[in-house]
Amino acid sequence: MNDYGVEESGAAAAAEGPTPVDVVVIGAGQAGLSAAFHLRRTGLEPDRDFVVLDHAPHPGGAWQFRWPSLTYGKVHGMHALPGMELTGADPARPSSEVIGAYFDSYEQTFDLRIHRPVDVTAVREGDGGREDEAGRLLVETSEGTYATRAVINATGTWDRPFWPRYPGQETFRGHQLHTAGYPGPEEFAGKRVLVVGGGASGTQHLMEIADVAADTFWVTRREPVWREGPFGEMEGRAAVALVEERVRQGLPPKSVVSVTGLPLNDAIRAARARGILDRLPMFDRITPTGVAWDDGRAVDVDVILWATGFRAAIDHLTPLRLREPGGGIRVEGTRAVRDERVHLVGYGPSASTIGANRAGRAAASDIRRLLRRDTTTATGTAPVAASV
Repeated sequence: MNDYGVEESGAAAAAEGPTPVDVVVIGAGQAGLSAAFHLRRTGLEPDRDFVVLDHAPHPGGAWQFRWPSLTYGKVHGMHALPGMELTGADPARPSSEVIGAYFDSYEQTFDLRIHRPVDVTAVREGDGGREDEAGRLLVETSEGTYATRAVINATGTWDRPFWPRYPGQETFRGHQLHTAGYPGPEEFAGKRVLVVGGGASGTQHLMEIADVAADTFWVTRREPVWREGPFGEMEGRAAVALVEERVRQGLPPKSVVSVTGLPLNDAIRAARARGILDRLPMFDRITPTGVAWDDGRAVDVDVILWATGFRAAIDHLTPLRLREPGGGIRVEGTRAVRDERVHLVGYGPSASTIGANRAGRAAASDIRRLLRRDTTTATGTAPVAASV
């Protein structure tokens, strides 16, 4: 593929080497689209100055993989993308369809020219063997390699579901699945189901499944924290600050939801009154027919549903050695402390939809300053400023 996104033959591409661009955006979910929008506003052109790579088959980010019973009316806090509101959506329609169509329209409206499906396998330092690679990062993908001056990583967490490991797990004769593969409640009709996890997904799944299952059980590592009353801007900022502090310390980020607690709404209150949300402590081992505790208790189940969250999908950045001893990538704003050319959006404190929007704008602005500085250094003259 050349500088303008035109596919070339393998021989020609190999002969010419990596495709040079100013910025590569990895991921086209909320954060990636926000970053692309703001890059365009600075005057950068898609498929000339920057490219957006997305491994998903269709527009919609992680939303396209959500279970059908998660209708748009059940979505909490979906914030519109910059420059275009989501209006007139049917609350009874699956969120995967509503948001997928919205993202598709957004990409077309702003001519973002997303490349998909494209898998990014690694981001590494250019070896300097070619003049056009000097000081650039090499982004290795299924459609070829890009030599870029900056990377905006917007890969989110959906591709890295977290599966805890417990003794005896491999002996279980029933079915185990993760939230990432949740098909909807109908699949659990007449079965005994154990839901593991104290987050929003776990409670939503449990309440749906309880209406059709023979029996349900809920286990969490810690007592659930229920939040009553309004959750305004002040509370939101405090929650984000807690997540941000972990990232500053170079620790793996927790989700914003993990520090806000679970909201008590009418559906939750009704489920608690019915005993659906009577929580059990975490079991000690898995048996062929269910789970067991060291105090002698045991439960037989047909299904174990792991609603245990996700981890940041950043393994492709490993060659850059950005991780701190604590296991996370330390960032200032959105910029990786160990490499100013790399920005992480939708990571840690910017994992919410509104946070992703703000992070996309911040990353685009910071990278534009980096590009201007590099141009000034190379030419000795200051380029004309572009608005952000």
